[in-house]
Amino acid sequence: MNASAKAYLELLKPRILGLVWVTTTFGYFLAGRGIESWLQLCVLLLGMGGACGGSAALNHYFERELDGRMNRTRERPIPSGLIPPNNAMLFGAVLTLMGVFLLWWRINLLTAFLALLAAFLYVFVYTPMKKVHWLNTMVGAIPGAIPPIAGWAACRGELGAEAWVLFAILFFWQHPHFYAIAWMFRKEYGEAGFKMLPVIYPDGKSTFLLIKVTTWILLAVSILPAWYGSLSVVYLVGAVLGGIFLLRKGNVLALSKSTDAARGLLKATVLYLPFLLVLTVFDVVVL
Repeated sequence: MNASAKAYLELLKPRILGLVWVTTTFGYFLAGRGIESWLQLCVLLLGMGGACGGSAALNHYFERELDGRMNRTRERPIPSGLIPPNNAMLFGAVLTLMGVFLLWWRINLLTAFLALLAAFLYVFVYTPMKKVHWLNTMVGAIPGAIPPIAGWAACRGELGAEAWVLFAILFFWQHPHFYAIAWMFRKEYGEAGFKMLPVIYPDGKSTFLLIKVTTWILLAVSILPAWYGSLSVVYLVGAVLGGIFLLRKGNVLALSKSTDAARGLLKATVLYLPFLLVLTVFDVVVL
């Protein structure tokens, strides 16, 4: 793969794209209690990938100047000069629209609408809000929580209570995850002009409080599938243990306020989500 192709691939934010694919598949799987159509799933992932990857490229475009101010982002394709800004904008817009169109054409209108809503919120609400108010993290968690309900909608054509539980799990999981990142890079965010919570309130009290509160809510919503009987006690025990694990890491960060503790919480969130997804799949398939 040549340098230009690698640069365009980086515009898609492959790690986020991978998470979108996993959570979309999870929502589709859970809605059908299995994979109803592998062909439909492939089309779904292609459409969601286009909408997500395209909006990521547009995010690169709109944040190109601020990215150039931070060490962790100044080597991204646009600030490093690998891709002209207008090319990135055109690439992102076309990819997003193609993804949404594919979902409307081959899946259903609801799924296409959810993908378009996620792209709109991410690009035109969350991205500019990062320069205005610390609530950007909460707003940004909305498009991040849409993929699993898009998967659900693709399978069933509607959104039931279980779909909204999936949304809530992804929504509240993102808070400790991104607040840990914000604490780790608070100095760079401040220098670049991003209004992240640890930048506005540098003592960390607000950040650590929100980490605790959202983790407690995450624990509560994660046990709802067992509470309503769709999943077993095995899932329930695993969800509770996973939530306690995150709470412990959050408490360590609140006490030490160290970058290492924030990195520990970040790693814990990265482990927690696949653990919960695998636990759910095991419960559905085996139990």
